Amino acid sequence: MTKTLEIEGRRYRSGTITAARADAEDDRVLELSFSSEEPVRCWWGTEILGHAAGEVDTSFIGSGRAPLLLDHQRSVEKQIGVVQKVEIAKGRGTAWVRFGKSVLATEILGRINDGELSNISVGYDIQKLRLEGEEDGHETYRATLWKPFEMSVVSIPADTTIGIGRSDAPACLKKFTIETREKEKPMPNPITPENPPVDEAAIRAAAMKAERERSAEIAKIGGTFNMRDKADQAIAAGQTVEQFRGAILDALGDTAGERMSAVNKVGLTEKEARSFSMLRMIRAKADPGNMKLREAAAFEFEVCEAASEKRERMGQTTRGFAVPADVLVQPMGASRALSYGTATAGGNLVATELDSMNFIDILRNSMKVRELGATILTDLVGDLDIPRQTAASTISWGAEAADASSSDSAFDQLPFRLKTASAFTEMTRKLLNQTGPDMEAFVRRDLATAIALGVDYAALHGSGASNQPRGIAATSGIGAVVGGTNGAAPDWADIVDLESAVAVDNADVGNLAYLTNAKVRGKLKQTEKATGTAQYIWGEKGQMNSNRAEVSNQVSSTLTKGTASGVCSAIFYGNWADLIIAFWSGIDILVDPYALGKSGGLRVVVHQDCDVAARHPQSFSAMLDALTA
Repeated sequence: MTKTLEIEGRRYRSGTITAARADAEDDRVLELSFSSEEPVRCWWGTEILGHAAGEVDTSFIGSGRAPLLLDHQRSVEKQIGVVQKVEIAKGRGTAWVRFGKSVLATEILGRINDGELSNISVGYDIQKLRLEGEEDGHETYRATLWKPFEMSVVSIPADTTIGIGRSDAPACLKKFTIETREKEKPMPNPITPENPPVDEAAIRAAAMKAERERSAEIAKIGGTFNMRDKADQAIAAGQTVEQFRGAILDALGDTAGERMSAVNKVGLTEKEARSFSMLRMIRAKADPGNMKLREAAAFEFEVCEAASEKRERMGQTTRGFAVPADVLVQPMGASRALSYGTATAGGNLVATELDSMNFIDILRNSMKVRELGATILTDLVGDLDIPRQTAASTISWGAEAADASSSDSAFDQLPFRLKTASAFTEMTRKLLNQTGPDMEAFVRRDLATAIALGVDYAALHGSGASNQPRGIAATSGIGAVVGGTNGAAPDWADIVDLESAVAVDNADVGNLAYLTNAKVRGKLKQTEKATGTAQYIWGEKGQMNSNRAEVSNQVSSTLTKGTASGVCSAIFYGNWADLIIAFWSGIDILVDPYALGKSGGLRVVVHQDCDVAARHPQSFSAMLDALTA
């Protein structure tokens, strides 16, 4: 039987200049390897470029006229040389390329000789394919006739699934009719209303479309962060888009927040971002019929519409108006405050420069868990799965001739799924009538603090149910220190046990600290480590058990244990860097002019998409039944 396969008419294959050396007679000629029979997984199947006799059409690439380009840019200005000759042998294609004498060609040749550039890519057409085999529904094809038509020096290896610099690729699909062997099939079930016919062509088309979209999205993300090699590996390994996003964030490390913010911006200049006024937008939204206010906020409306459109393309919805990352990461600019001095000497007229923070920094700094060292990821796009190692490989001991027993590393994924934190702040009529950078900064700080308090609490006590993030207290696998059946006053043994619960899992590294509320601190300041020693559990310098100890009334004092209903407090200990708080792009602001309509005020509701997870539960321990009275 036969089948029809559609693939791109022009394709690109990545390679590396592993051993580029100058010709003995001409230092502008380099020898390099440009192709091999290495299988490459594509959206339509696994591709193998044949290198046997008659499988490679070298009529053009070996003619001495084939171009050597920069990044596949087919223009005279970007041609940096020619391919002088090629050789196909031992399953590999080798080429000798001569660099021109233009300024660009000379520069690229120098960068190659210095080792700065090492990637090569070949553009080719496939003319004949042969089905080699099928495994788990994935087919492998061998190109039994293919024709290279150009080579390029590239900074990033060409994407093996969609190519680069190929503007006509979407319309350039080539059909192949491929002979396949008929397989013995079991007799099909009779076609009945309960057993309708299966449209195999539709199923295959849907699968190919899904694979194409997966490959394209991964390639796009890899290109954005200059990680095409990781993208190619992820495509070949069958990773989901969510898993690849997590791998990218893991690779970016401390720069993840800054790099992700850049992806989610709408393209404002620094000056434009600084001029954006949330207060102006709020006023216009509160009185939609006032054309004067709408005209004053014309710039803000345009920016918010652009942010909403970008969100929609990412599959996210907007509630109210969307404020993009460009605005949220910009400082408000310096504000001035009068300093105190001798009034008669004019001291009160001396101004002091104050550095005002941007929205994101205000949000972060208002969170106690951030102060303790929690990892913050900002401006994410789509679902996220961060890879983590759950078990390490181990060695084995055996006799001289005995086989070694294997114990491999184990991995899983830490999922982050968009959840919406909502908070509101109220503004009086007089406040709305105020203008100036100080008032703008006040409004931003108020909105950010409202979000921060809710997220901070969720990071500690979120239930993981009813659309809440899962905080530390509800995370399975953390160390548990139990005071008693009906709770108990915390003592020195409990504090040491909290530390030990983390240490026994080898997790006592990083930003280690205790966190509790003011009630517990007061109790521990009056509780001796041992009777009669006058050495109290809570030290004078904000330490317990030689570790940092912090206080926040975000830590609940209304927990229940047995008959102690609503009077128990929590004490947390751990490596706070292993607490990850993920924020999705931008914030949404909804203006409600009716809740406070009688007084002329406004209720402003702010929405922030976020999630929380402990990267390693073993990094934390908690006592959730501490009594203070």
